Amino acid sequence: MRVADRVAVSPARAVTGELRVPGDKSISHRYALLAAIADGRSVVANYAPGADCASTLACIAALGAIVSRTTPPRDDEPAVVTIDGRGLRGLAAPAGPLDCGNSGSTMRMLSGVLAAHPFLSTLIGDASLSRRPMRRIIGPLTRMGADVSAGPGDRPPVTIRGAALTGIHFAPETPSAQVKSAVLLAGLQASGETQVVEPACTRDHTERALAAFGAAVTISGRAITLHGGQRLTGQMVRVPGDISSAAFMAVAAAAMPGSDVTILDVGLNPSRAALVDVLRRAGANIDTAVEGDWSGEPVGRVRIRHGELRDVVIAPEQVPELIDELPVLATLGTFGGSVTVSGAGELRFKESDRIAELVAGLRAMGADADERPDGFQVRRGKPLTGGSVHAHGDHRLAMAFAIAALGASGPTQVDGADAVAVSYPSFFDDLDRLAVRSPAGARPRA
Repeated sequence: MRVADRVAVSPARAVTGELRVPGDKSISHRYALLAAIADGRSVVANYAPGADCASTLACIAALGAIVSRTTPPRDDEPAVVTIDGRGLRGLAAPAGPLDCGNSGSTMRMLSGVLAAHPFLSTLIGDASLSRRPMRRIIGPLTRMGADVSAGPGDRPPVTIRGAALTGIHFAPETPSAQVKSAVLLAGLQASGETQVVEPACTRDHTERALAAFGAAVTISGRAITLHGGQRLTGQMVRVPGDISSAAFMAVAAAAMPGSDVTILDVGLNPSRAALVDVLRRAGANIDTAVEGDWSGEPVGRVRIRHGELRDVVIAPEQVPELIDELPVLATLGTFGGSVTVSGAGELRFKESDRIAELVAGLRAMGADADERPDGFQVRRGKPLTGGSVHAHGDHRLAMAFAIAALGASGPTQVDGADAVAVSYPSFFDDLDRLAVRSPAGARPRA
């Protein structure tokens, strides 16, 4: 599905209806990486359709895993990916650099896999990824015995000469699910015990995925422990809908009077539940129902209806569980209640400087918003006029600006809208389908 680089978004009165969002990016990455080092064949249904997860598949294929992906007959049908794994420490040396594209998840977590393989690997990425620091994986993987280096400022390319690893006790200063996962994936292939003690809980998809593929993982509070040398077995797994993708329509429904949206087959992992909690604090009426368990991941439906908006403050201890949803949560401040975020300095090192570009974009649309060193504030009381904004290659900014545009008095042009292909290629089509507009307000495409 090709998305136009420039999309005009017209105001809407409400959003209503049902939808299924694409497969969860975080889980898709992890299933692909574990399948690559498992024994036998894995079949992954509802694999995330975006470019980031395609980068992970391309990398493991370049390392010798046999990967095939069905092409669904319709764009709204999920892909099924089949991966024949190479077994623990069984990947082959790549013929050239491994291109991670725009995906920091691929680069960080694949580094943990490669740290245990006795050959030289070089991981590269696009211009955006090449600006993102990798020092937080270099330290622990080097401690475990691998030779890991990067370019100036610890930025990509990342070069890894794998080795026989030894498990470590690792207590990072900054919570990060990707860094935790890199260490656990390395520890699975190391001798002895590896333990990660988090300063704050982060999403636990890696722990659940390891268990689904047959590894024993012990969790005690914020400490995650596993013993190296455990072999994985190929599995048939299904990826739940991505709650981070669902966040955009959920925020729109929470913000706009008369809205009523139900999201089906979405992941309801408790480590991702902070989004629902914040929307409830903001005044939304939300009902959730867990309807199944897909390989250890709870799945169900979420119904979101508008409620009178209240001010929201997101404190540093809440940020790790909301890091991907913060840009769209900021847009609540353009509809009514103010939004204040602190302790989110990590946003400056995502696909863009999400703090600076988010605030600049919202202000260009007429918002009363300020940038802070580690966060931002969007104040109530100033309705948006619309205008022209640029996503700067960042999929979450492109979608956040589109949601804010629904409440503007005039149309908004989003440049760089094609960035949504990274995670949610059908986003603008779904938005058109759910948005309640007058016939004259149909969204034109450039």
